[in-house]
Amino acid sequence: MASLNVGNLGEYLREQRRNAQLSLRQLADAAGVSNPYLSQIERGLRKPSAEVLQQVAKALRISAETLYVRAGILDAERDRDDVETRAVILADPSLNERQKQVLLQVYESFRKENGFGADVDADADADADSGAGADVDGDATVDGAETVKNPHS
Repeated sequence: MASLNVGNLGEYLREQRRNAQLSLRQLADAAGVSNPYLSQIERGLRKPSAEVLQQVAKALRISAETLYVRAGILDAERDRDDVETRAVILADPSLNERQKQVLLQVYESFRKENGFGADVDADADADADSGAGADVDGDATVDGAETVKNPHS
């Protein structure tokens, strides 16, 4: 059974697609996803990744932030600057998915350090628990001890 958020996301996407006067196939092509996959998203059978939502939002010319909230990726109550920062990181085409996730983890760790709590996924929590991370200057660290110097810093 699909979650309520995914169903609401699908209904919202269908409405936005119709408002844009696009067929399912046209939107799928513009977003770079398969027609059956987009159909499953609209019917609430699949929960798309943040990257797919970003592509769909771009194709529909709507805010990816709105889709992230509807998909349950972001909390609607979250600080707007935080949401915008995350959306910009996720939308950056010059970064691969791993780099985006690492950057979001570093960003989240700084927010926590400065007293701003936010939801993080289990992967980010696991990485934080392991003590592995990156300094601002790009040096790898383990429990605060510098282990590998970044030759580019």
